[in-house]
Amino acid sequence: MSNLVTGATGFVGSAVVRALLARGDAVRVLVRRGSDRANLAGLDVEPVEGDLTDPASLARAVAGCTRVFHLAADYRIWVPDPQAMLAANVGGTTSLMLAAADAGVSRIVYCSSVAALGLTKDGTPADETTEVSEATVVGTYKKSKFRAEQAVLDLVRTRGLPAVIVNPAAPVGPRDIKPTPTGKMIADAATGRMPAYVETGLNIVHVDDVAAGHLLAAERGMIGERYILGGDNLTLAQVLALVDAETGRTQRRMRLPGKALWPLALACEGAAHVTGITPLVTRDHLRMARKLMFFSSAKAGRELGYAPRPARNAVADAIAWFRANGRLA
Repeated sequence: MSNLVTGATGFVGSAVVRALLARGDAVRVLVRRGSDRANLAGLDVEPVEGDLTDPASLARAVAGCTRVFHLAADYRIWVPDPQAMLAANVGGTTSLMLAAADAGVSRIVYCSSVAALGLTKDGTPADETTEVSEATVVGTYKKSKFRAEQAVLDLVRTRGLPAVIVNPAAPVGPRDIKPTPTGKMIADAATGRMPAYVETGLNIVHVDDVAAGHLLAAERGMIGERYILGGDNLTLAQVLALVDAETGRTQRRMRLPGKALWPLALACEGAAHVTGITPLVTRDHLRMARKLMFFSSAKAGRELGYAPRPARNAVADAIAWFRANGRLA
């Protein structure tokens, strides 16, 4: 069985590639010219150069493939040009789905995000049925994932697209080379570069469990359905405690109210527009921190057999990888 994986050089994508190869499946990967391919080093994959904004390259990539795992996305909390992110995450996803449909692919797993889902008002875990609208989604990245997910669902209805959607929570673990915002937070906390924090809640899941969930969705998922791939719901203070337990040193950190950082966020965003450097904190960071981003993976457990390991294992593996690769200097 031939599989196309987009986003294969990235954090979650490379984990999906490894999971497929471990089963003996043939894997083709869509890679951009000049991209960092460290996460694919030594792996038996067929690279095809292309880009989500180049429909012709997508048609070449899907040709002859039985399944498509679409994980490529522009994942940043702040971007100087929102249209570029929307073009990649929404336009690129639509183009790939159409190319896959035209090529007769039998199954597509689209990697969305819990960012595209709703949150409960009382902080209890949300699920796939929790009400959401674009008006309630905070930030360009989350809006792009919401729109892309709606585009996929629309193609399921109108074109019979054989797509299943998975919504990973906050993946943590090895090979987070960029790193992701969550990975950077863990690395900063492990090295003492996080003297203060704004309390919030998030769902931590091991990246390899997210990868396993993608394969389960391909095999057992219902077309047109969404499945949350999460792990443990933790406050940020609890996540930082896991980091301290793994590093063996308890750090004293100041808990700050979000409102106190609003002027700093404005200043950081203003400087970022001038320098091009990613801001330390943004207004979207603070807006997101106001709600507990807790989610339930019960549907994935019930229908797919999804069973994630404890969050402490994910944090431990992330720190071990950062340490082994000189990222905790």
